[in-house]
Amino acid sequence: MKNTYWLAIFAVAACSSPKTQEETPAQFQTIGSIDRLDSAINVLIPADAQIEVLASGFEWAEGPLWLEDQQALIFTDVPTNKIWKWTEQDSLSLYLEPSGYLGDRTDKREPGANGLALDPAGNLILCQHGERQIGKMLSPTNSPKAEYEALATGYEGKRFNSPNDLVFNSKGQLFFTDPPYGMDPWDEKELGFQGVYRLDAEGKVNLLVDSLSRPNGIALSPDEKILYIAQSDPEKARYYAFDLDEAGQVISGKVLLDVTALQSESKKGLPDGLKVHSSGVLFATGPGGVLVISPEGALLGSVLTENGTANCGFDTGENYLYMTADAYLMRVKLR
Repeated sequence: MKNTYWLAIFAVAACSSPKTQEETPAQFQTIGSIDRLDSAINVLIPADAQIEVLASGFEWAEGPLWLEDQQALIFTDVPTNKIWKWTEQDSLSLYLEPSGYLGDRTDKREPGANGLALDPAGNLILCQHGERQIGKMLSPTNSPKAEYEALATGYEGKRFNSPNDLVFNSKGQLFFTDPPYGMDPWDEKELGFQGVYRLDAEGKVNLLVDSLSRPNGIALSPDEKILYIAQSDPEKARYYAFDLDEAGQVISGKVLLDVTALQSESKKGLPDGLKVHSSGVLFATGPGGVLVISPEGALLGSVLTENGTANCGFDTGENYLYMTADAYLMRVKLR
């Protein structure tokens, strides 16, 4: 525990101050368990932490995003083309509809938005499956029908497959993945690969990686020098780490962790969404729930949700890890 990474973890734990809501007795149904493979996980997830079910009844919940100004979590339900909002005080309410497909077809399988992020100006940016684009929300949330601006629709004159997940760096560059999960059988696939891209502030789309079979979740290291990508391919279920230069260009890459062998009937799910804690530790959805992975690629343990788990995210103070798992919205307390 002498390296900088572990010192950073302990510093984060020591500086964290408890919130009032953490002192409130548990009021939600609990599920699952914490699998602790390395004692280092105890610094991030306390011994008494339980997985709370905050809401349920969704078709496939995705894209959790914390809104600090509203003290709320928003998340997508991709098949129903909706975004939901959850708060401690008011529970669940509809936030946006439609979220990803703006047309009239009712037979689309995954029309809604998937990954969500806020740009530097605080605008909601969405990976819109149905429209096959990166979109920006324009209309207020109390509008009868949400309105969007298309920020990026394709690469070199060809339409994207279905943008899936995204992350901004401090320069305002947007990194995103483009697997085909949101495409329907009648959709024309115009690109011959599943890409990872960077959208610059002036609107230019740059291809960074075209060699992954199913790029999905995406995140940056705290120093923004490493781009993490989850590959949701059952034959090559992996998390990758790509080194970036100062311009945001990929200069090298490696497999951080291969979890293909972890798949089983009792551990549902593939590498999907992921987030990076301020300590540098990855919280990455995968077989069984959310895997806790060191920056060096060591599996420290897992938050076992008993469901296929799509994505996760922190509140601003990293007091909780929120998880979208199939029909459920869940959370687990952090230090």
